[in-house]
Amino acid sequence: MRIAILGAGGQLGRALARRLPCWGHEPLALAEGKWDVADPRIIAHLVDLAPDGIINAAAMTNVDGCERDPATAFRVNGLGAEHGARAAAELGVPLVHVSTDYVFDGVTSIPYPEDAATNPLSVYGASKLDGERRALAAYPSTQVVRTAWLYGLGGRHFVGRIMELADERGALRVVTNEVGNPTFADDLADAIGQLIPHPVGGIFHLMNEGYVSRYEFARAILAASGRAHIPVTPAENFPRVARPPAFAPLANTRAAALGIRLRPWQAALAAYLTLAEGL
Repeated sequence: MRIAILGAGGQLGRALARRLPCWGHEPLALAEGKWDVADPRIIAHLVDLAPDGIINAAAMTNVDGCERDPATAFRVNGLGAEHGARAAAELGVPLVHVSTDYVFDGVTSIPYPEDAATNPLSVYGASKLDGERRALAAYPSTQVVRTAWLYGLGGRHFVGRIMELADERGALRVVTNEVGNPTFADDLADAIGQLIPHPVGGIFHLMNEGYVSRYEFARAILAASGRAHIPVTPAENFPRVARPPAFAPLANTRAAALGIRLRPWQAALAAYLTLAEGL
């Protein structure tokens, strides 16, 4: 399948371009210029390209930035999702639209299944939920893939930042009241590569197995990267513009029924660090 990747310049987009060939797909990396998802002209551009499938990994992912500029957040994350779906509907090809655990409020005590009630606490979460709804309304065959705490080769993310701060400061302070699923972008890309040929739409939760607090994850990162000697102080909160969900692990039930599971987050972290060291 020739798969058009919207947002190909981002962390997940780059992983998709690397990993899709492993699943028999030809990636078409669409990152700049006329491939702005917020521009309605992208519908015609995609139709002219005529791919066999579309993955919309384009998003405004700066969570605090979304609070400061909600209009842009809803234009990119909401309307942009509809544009991708309308193009896929016109072509009649599979569409994967990537979403987030931020659509939940985090007040539960068990992982969220795909049919759990949503209640975003931030503009980012609300704009991504708007995108889910717009995509499914425009094209019910859309595969909405929610994921969480993404990190990968290149770009800025929690794993890299923890190691940078450890080296710069020699000590860290990390919150204990955010719990989620750390997810390696390459593993998510592999799962999407397996999912997209299945002729079934709706919501899927794809993330590395298991969940952990930010504090516990930071300690694991330091231990796995040879920095176990760096002290980490637990903190109850950290000042932020946007409010994250406190407990938002996802449960993979629908993709698992298709035989699609991601490995435990501990194994994924080790694999990432090995790959990152080789760059």
